[in-house]
Amino acid sequence: MWPMDKSAELEQRLGYLNLDEEDLEQLSKLIEAGDQTRVGELVPQALGDGVSPVTILEDALIPGMDAIGDRFQAGEIFIPEMLLAARAMHAALEVLRPQLADAGAKPAGRVVLGTVRGDHHDIGKNLVGIMLEGKGFEVVDIGSDVPPEKFVDAVDDDVQIVAMSALISATLPAMKETIEALEKAGLRGGIKVMVGGGPLDQAHADSIGADAYGRDAAVAAVEALALVT
Repeated sequence: MWPMDKSAELEQRLGYLNLDEEDLEQLSKLIEAGDQTRVGELVPQALGDGVSPVTILEDALIPGMDAIGDRFQAGEIFIPEMLLAARAMHAALEVLRPQLADAGAKPAGRVVLGTVRGDHHDIGKNLVGIMLEGKGFEVVDIGSDVPPEKFVDAVDDDVQIVAMSALISATLPAMKETIEALEKAGLRGGIKVMVGGGPLDQAHADSIGADAYGRDAAVAAVEALALVT
């Protein structure tokens, strides 16, 4: 059990107590286990029991994705397990998004995400997107094989981060070209740029002027949060 002050805070946030802290912990574990079916059942049930969407996000979904990210970084699980957890998280968010909007919940930030021109790989990008959503970000996924001008066009006044992915070494120059296009459009000063993908390392990210480098999806989400806080 949590200390009394934490339990009291949770009780206040739950409103109705049909779903208690153990149930939220179970939901978190189901996210970690990648049980999309049970997650899809429990999230609407929690909402129906009067639990706020913000509580579900902050006390169940985010801890579950944090746990899966920690296990991935520790080498305890691999991409298939990450994908299962990501799908479970996505199922939960599909239900929660309109509820969060109605509740006036503010996202951690807004991220434009895409795989750069010439590269059609999207598994890594998709994982990053889910991990970002797990941290509370609003993600604008503009797909794969994205030219610099499309990244530029996707940046609006609410965007704080442009995140680029690449898996093919030959497409790495497109990252620098995209950063240059953002600079030419006068947008670079107002946003942060994060890059990631198999062929990259920190040195390359530094050489093209990126603000952050995510070596994997879990790290990318942590780095993004650091950029906005």
